[in-house]
Amino acid sequence: MDRAQATSVTIPIIDISGYIDGDLFRTAQIAEELNAACRAPGFFQIVGHDVPAELRVRLFDKVSQFYALPPAAKSALRRGLSANGARGYEAIGSEVFEDDIQDQKEGFMIGPELPRGRFLQGPNLWPDDSDCPGFRSVMEEYYAAVRSLSVKMFRLLALSLRLDEHYFDAFVDSRDSVSMCRAHRYPVANEETAKVSRGAGAHTDFGAMTLLVQDDIGGLEVFHRPSSTWHPVPFVKDAYIVNIGDMMEQWTNGRYMSTLHRVISPVSGKDRYSVVFFNEGLLDQVIQCIPTCIEPGEAPLHPPVTVEAHLRKRYGESYAEEKEELTV
Repeated sequence: MDRAQATSVTIPIIDISGYIDGDLFRTAQIAEELNAACRAPGFFQIVGHDVPAELRVRLFDKVSQFYALPPAAKSALRRGLSANGARGYEAIGSEVFEDDIQDQKEGFMIGPELPRGRFLQGPNLWPDDSDCPGFRSVMEEYYAAVRSLSVKMFRLLALSLRLDEHYFDAFVDSRDSVSMCRAHRYPVANEETAKVSRGAGAHTDFGAMTLLVQDDIGGLEVFHRPSSTWHPVPFVKDAYIVNIGDMMEQWTNGRYMSTLHRVISPVSGKDRYSVVFFNEGLLDQVIQCIPTCIEPGEAPLHPPVTVEAHLRKRYGESYAEEKEELTV
């Protein structure tokens, strides 16, 4: 038996319907469950949310239609053409997380539809509706729905840290809050190519909290630090996978864990699809130890840093090309 088999890692499944329904007793229980899950393993799944199943079905249908477009049509929307270098299409190999192993995935990123502004702010790039009918409208509908869910999750996170429920509202729910939604396609791999490639190399997420919806192909794995082993995150119908990002680990002085994760190249007869929602927050927000996350006489583990400084560093490290686009 190898170490991964010998080590049991459970990804908690948390039903948040009580919070959405306004059940105060159940909300307190959910906050405690979140507190435990965020400490270890830093990954959990939520059910009982309010993003409609039929919307998620339409989303995956339109995402697969987009990726079926000719390469030239997708390349015309490439990220390097966006006003801020952070929207649009990402070809296979655009990101590198593990040494020189290029990620074997395509991506398409959108965010709030705003005029060009500061770092990560600006208009989205969209295919013509004649090329991909309904893609933009469904993506925008989904973005609004998952952003609303994200705000609810941050309120639960605040309660889990024994803070006021609305402690993070300005961070995640302001006009200028940076949140990004990226749809991925992971091409089919055979057993040989899967041994030498990654759908997405091992990494932690840049922001505060991530929400992911995935299909049933599988491939997402989390790293268990004590045993140095990798473990699959099982598909759970109608669930969102939630993980803590680097900002929140720093904000909580290491109480909550930003867990290393990766996507192995799927050995399947079908492509793998997932859609991820990143919460990056307000660019001028200073990330420094939350008062409830430090004991008397204890020193913060990290110096204060602004969201913008943190994100510029991480984005610059992860993209293989076009890094100059991220300086605007």
